[in-house]
Amino acid sequence: MATAPPVGGLADAVFDHAESDPGRVALGRRNDDGEWRDVTSAEFRDEVLALAKGLLARGVRFGDRVAIMCRTRYEWTLVDFALWTVGAQSVPVYPTSSAEQVLWMLHDAEVSACVVEHEDHAMTVGSVIDRLPHLKRLWQLDQGAVDELVAAGAHIDDDVVHRHRRAVTPESVATVLYTSGTTGRPKGCVLTHANFMYEAGTLVGRWEPVFHSKPGDEAATLLFLPLAHVFGRMVEVAAILGRVKLGHQPVLQATALISDLASFRPTFILAVPYIFEKVFGTARRKAEAAGKAALFDRAVDVAVRYAEAVEHRAFGLGPGPSAGLRLQHQFFEKAVYVKVREAMGGRVRHAMSGGSAMDRGLGLFFAGAGITIFEGFGLTESTGAVTANPPERTRYGTVGQPIPGTTVHIAEDGEVWLHGPQVFSGYLNDPKATDAVLRDGWLATGDLGALDEDGYLTITGRKKEILVTSGGKSVSPIGLEERVRAHPLVAQCLVVGNDRPYIAALVTVDQEAVEHWLAMRNRQPMRPADLVRDPDLEREIRRAVVAANTLVSQAESIRTFRILAHPFSEEHGLLTPSLKLKRKAIETAYANEVDALYR
Repeated sequence: MATAPPVGGLADAVFDHAESDPGRVALGRRNDDGEWRDVTSAEFRDEVLALAKGLLARGVRFGDRVAIMCRTRYEWTLVDFALWTVGAQSVPVYPTSSAEQVLWMLHDAEVSACVVEHEDHAMTVGSVIDRLPHLKRLWQLDQGAVDELVAAGAHIDDDVVHRHRRAVTPESVATVLYTSGTTGRPKGCVLTHANFMYEAGTLVGRWEPVFHSKPGDEAATLLFLPLAHVFGRMVEVAAILGRVKLGHQPVLQATALISDLASFRPTFILAVPYIFEKVFGTARRKAEAAGKAALFDRAVDVAVRYAEAVEHRAFGLGPGPSAGLRLQHQFFEKAVYVKVREAMGGRVRHAMSGGSAMDRGLGLFFAGAGITIFEGFGLTESTGAVTANPPERTRYGTVGQPIPGTTVHIAEDGEVWLHGPQVFSGYLNDPKATDAVLRDGWLATGDLGALDEDGYLTITGRKKEILVTSGGKSVSPIGLEERVRAHPLVAQCLVVGNDRPYIAALVTVDQEAVEHWLAMRNRQPMRPADLVRDPDLEREIRRAVVAANTLVSQAESIRTFRILAHPFSEEHGLLTPSLKLKRKAIETAYANEVDALYR
């Protein structure tokens, strides 16, 4: 079990690694030609040191808060560790944040300086700068901010930086990380260097063997999660501390990821279920377009049965795959599974999934195809994962067991409570909200769950998201939504019914999947407005709804649904940056459509 060291902070690892192994490749960085360039431990140390000098030269001091508004790219990690080197606190801002959201976070955190990626971000901050009296500096990465700061600090001695770095203790605040928030204003979670060191150290110590594609090779991961989200931030820190080669990709979309996965060739990735769903959907569409849909579907069935047999053996419930199943699996390994792995770069053998629940069948398929996905669970307030499936005994459909040093308790009302060194100290400037979730050192998560006899946690819903029909029936929407979303044509599903006579749903479709579906039926592309009224599409979506209804009683079942012309998007304020549904915002935006479901 990892423990936080008695002295020091996160930036110490950068300098220690450069001292002990200066030539090791620490990061991969895209050059102007789009090619990956290796960055050694020593090179990264020198860049961090030079930028730290520039920050000091421009007035950033120990304990100051500096905002970073940027997509996932190399410079974010560089700025992060430079700030930690001088004892400053970073305040991540989602790059899609509105001016009012930026105003709230920068004002609440009393930010003294801000680093933005490009002109649009600069204009967003600039539009509210007159209401930010503490903000003194604004740097734009795409306008040479790093070079300018390095030049400004060239005259400062190394020892000045190191004196700042040595003043950082584990209890020092590393970051104020604002929750993306499905309702209300974001709250600033105060996370310390100790929180991150414990979290990252524990995950690296427990799961490090699976970071590699094969024993002895270089561990590498491509980070495409937003760094303003705790999951992405934990990956960044764990990679640097755990000596895992780190690359950055700025677009959280499957289509944009494929080429970077192929060129960077990670050995291990951390993602949200959406990414794995997209990889699976793309693979099946390619098979269908080649006239091999039946072959692919048989391969899926064999992969699921094979992985399930392996799972049963791990828990002493069976002998493992039979000789016949092994033979079928071997055939599909060459015909199908290797192509699925190639879509993720070819070297990935393990992955970690979080952010939302993943379908058990999808996890079994990937395991059978040679990529074991360890599902986990955590919050911003817990610095990321508090539970995860162990490598040797993965139970698909659960979020695993508590990570070493962490305790999970299920309260009388089913709420999941957590205790461990990675739990935050509270919300910035909000003792009332802090007292509402921290109780004698325990974090009340707001999530509902259950522990099985082996200590594996299953998340069953959110306390605030339980729907109560006008007839008094309580319904958790998550299971229904996940099952509907399992259909290849469905992108998103929102179950509604609070204070209504029955349960209904709003459904969006995957445009790429629908275009393929139409082409395979020799039909012309359709406008979204026409598509939502198409009777064939409605029949397909109805199949997904009927499948979901098999999970629940009749009183909890989806009685009717409406197909929407456009997906819920982060840009329209309907998704969080980690792609969770903002339920109240969606119901408000589609109030007419919801009302129509009950006429």
